[in-house]
Amino acid sequence: MPTVDKERALDIASQFGDDLAARLRFIYELDELKSVLRQTLLADKSRQENSAEHSWHLAMTAMALAPLADPPVDTERAIKILLVHDIVEIDAGDVFIYDAEARASKEAEEVAAADRIFGLLPEPQASELRALWDEYEARETPEARFAYSCDRLQPMLLNLAIGGGSWKRHGIKAHQVKEVNGKIAWGLPSVWEAAEAILDGAIEDGDLPV
Repeated sequence: MPTVDKERALDIASQFGDDLAARLRFIYELDELKSVLRQTLLADKSRQENSAEHSWHLAMTAMALAPLADPPVDTERAIKILLVHDIVEIDAGDVFIYDAEARASKEAEEVAAADRIFGLLPEPQASELRALWDEYEARETPEARFAYSCDRLQPMLLNLAIGGGSWKRHGIKAHQVKEVNGKIAWGLPSVWEAAEAILDGAIEDGDLPV
């Protein structure tokens, strides 16, 4: 029996206005983020985390840790930043945080992805969401720096939960982990103190090689 596929649904929606059809196309596009796999495994080791799950987890991390933000932040804005920050991975894919060369080579691809994906929305919303992504990339506002702190903490916690995880698979050393994750202190200095102590415990246990 024939089904109403995505394009058919959008065609029907367009009969109710191009604005609605554009917004639904954007919503369909976001579904692609669920297929982008990250290096980090879930805490139960069952499979790799996908980027959509990661973004949701970060939004909840921000809600939980917002009272500890230093300087204080607009929590709602920080959550919005985190919900859009990885959308470009639909086109550009995920890049391992410890692979600096690969990350640098992806910059132009990510900008092009931001142009395309956010551009699916009508204005002014397209520019509003794109501005949130640009804000995260610049990391100049308290909200963006807090968001980045959350983005460093969450995968660190997952790697710790599974005895080193992607660190071990890729031969990442303790000094690299501390250098990358030390940026937790940008927006969550008190949390970084605890996180560094936990990392030291992982070093002592042999889960994080020196």
